[in-house]
Amino acid sequence: MNIPSSPCAETDASLILSSQNQGWENLLIEQFREPPGEGSCHHSDEHTICLALDTRPIHLLQIREGKTYTGIYAKGDLSITPAQMPFFARWEGEDHYLKIRLPSRFIQQIAREALEMDGDRLELLPQARIRDPQIEAIGRLLLSELHRGQPTSRLYVESLANVLAVHLIRQYTNVQPVLLGYEGGLPHHQLIQVLDYVDAHLHQDIKLADLAALLSISQFHFSHQFKQATGISPYQYLLQQRIERAKQLLKQSDRSIADIAVLCGFNSHSHLSKQFRQLTGTTPKAYRLHSS
Repeated sequence: MNIPSSPCAETDASLILSSQNQGWENLLIEQFREPPGEGSCHHSDEHTICLALDTRPIHLLQIREGKTYTGIYAKGDLSITPAQMPFFARWEGEDHYLKIRLPSRFIQQIAREALEMDGDRLELLPQARIRDPQIEAIGRLLLSELHRGQPTSRLYVESLANVLAVHLIRQYTNVQPVLLGYEGGLPHHQLIQVLDYVDAHLHQDIKLADLAALLSISQFHFSHQFKQATGISPYQYLLQQRIERAKQLLKQSDRSIADIAVLCGFNSHSHLSKQFRQLTGTTPKAYRLHSS
């Protein structure tokens, strides 16, 4: 049950990796990185899951069946579009995401064989900006296999596809209650104001009070609304951005690691190394050597 490619808004230039030639059955995995823009997509026989991968949240507008959703997509947020449902999106920042496509007949087959359900009556329900740790974990495992590009991973990938199909049927079809995505958080213009401030002051000692003061709200309300809008705490976001800046400097400059630590807002070489290892699993020195 191989999946043929389908025309969509994405272009070859925006496609980073695809499992099209991996010989995987029952799903197609594609990794994209696209500049700000808009586009539409329609897969007649495939359900689609999009998982946000970028470390910086973006503002995204989506339209499905005449219904409009607009909000901030952060790393780990995902959307689900059933087969035969046209989908339009407009995004304001660079979008980096993973796209998972599963044939509708595969979902029906799993419903019949694994769950003893009437697959023909099954209806996958659209979802916008939800959090699902299990889908995210499966998506990242699939992406890791895609980067390895090893044909021996086929059995493993098929197992993941089955687990994913069962989870979708249980959680996001007309036979189960649907958990809606979270709402609220900082308004878009306020969030962008904060993100721009963080980006411009990464080298400085940014305090929670500084960020809350930008919006003239209490630190408690700022932290709560920021996490609602992005899915992570202000501290986690700041640390992520500092590590990302360090990665760029390690790859693109000959500065010493001590200098990079200061430029990224870390107290010392050792401080950067500790945080870098915790988030990436490697040291700044090893990362630089591997990236060169």
